Amino acid sequence: MREDMLAAAQRVLESGWYVLGKEVEHFEAAWAGTCRVSHAIGVGNGIDAIEIALRALNIGPGDEVITTPMTAFATVLAIYRAGAIPVLADIEADTALLSLDSVERCVTQQTKAVLLVHLYGQVCNIASFQQFCEQRGFYLIEDCAQAHLAKSEGRAAGSYGVAGAYSFYPTKNLGAPGDAGMLVTNDADIAAKAGRLRNYGQSVRYHHPELGLNSRLDEIQAAMLTERLKWLEEFTSRRQTIAQAFRDEMNNPSVRLLAAPESKDAHVYHLFVVTCAQRDALQAHLANEGVQTLIHYPVPVHHQEPCLSIQRDPDGLHVSEQHAATCLSLPCHPQMSDTDVQTVIDAVNRFRVA
Repeated sequence: MREDMLAAAQRVLESGWYVLGKEVEHFEAAWAGTCRVSHAIGVGNGIDAIEIALRALNIGPGDEVITTPMTAFATVLAIYRAGAIPVLADIEADTALLSLDSVERCVTQQTKAVLLVHLYGQVCNIASFQQFCEQRGFYLIEDCAQAHLAKSEGRAAGSYGVAGAYSFYPTKNLGAPGDAGMLVTNDADIAAKAGRLRNYGQSVRYHHPELGLNSRLDEIQAAMLTERLKWLEEFTSRRQTIAQAFRDEMNNPSVRLLAAPESKDAHVYHLFVVTCAQRDALQAHLANEGVQTLIHYPVPVHHQEPCLSIQRDPDGLHVSEQHAATCLSLPCHPQMSDTDVQTVIDAVNRFRVA
């Protein structure tokens, strides 16, 4: 992979074309084919992909977008940057994904869209959200930053809503050696507007019919992503194999696993997350056993200083708060050996509550 990536970078450098060239066009076509959508627009990063999707739909000041507090801060920040109003709904305890019941309690006359986050790489209950949005006349937008290759009933994440936003940050299942993102859609008008918005709002050179931003996927990132894409299916399968071993062999009653996916392809395990009432003790125990863990995310969005007064479910966000206080991400990387996997399983099973 290293050799292929270096060759891709050299190819770009020798071409002398570094922004919005053939490498970007090639990767856009490849990713559209992977997601089975009509259009893919390469942008600078995942947050820009969400913002551009919102702006392409003319969602802005006075419009409300319902999403989850259990997500990377970029999800909500993109709504703010588009000028819209984020509204937070609670999550389901068994998946940590957005609760449709909570979303319904958040609906007002200003609601324009639901921004569904495929947290940890799982696609769940998406048909219900699709039906809900169609009945209410809301746009369904998908945050697919952690869900590369995730599918439900044969359809890829990003293809259910009017637009999907991908991140190719280095730690993602498909990661670039830097920031990169993609907007996917089956709507030609949204694709055309997104293509203008990413490039200063430019339609043809030096003509700017609207105000855009500078968010262009560069040629070197695109070229390297094209090479890494060749490995994505194999790496995804390995993540799923590791996760299944965890599910089959972890049996510590103090450590709760999230619900199993609806189907094998419905979860690509960007993260394998467990919950534990003694989360900090579990993390310390695993560190002593040589197992590194992380917490995604320890502070829900509505507890972040700029968002303390953010609109939310009138019944509260108690499930999200409980999840943030107890969740822990275990290693689940495609280059882990079978020995590594067993080390994690055994370490979790040896944990005892003090």
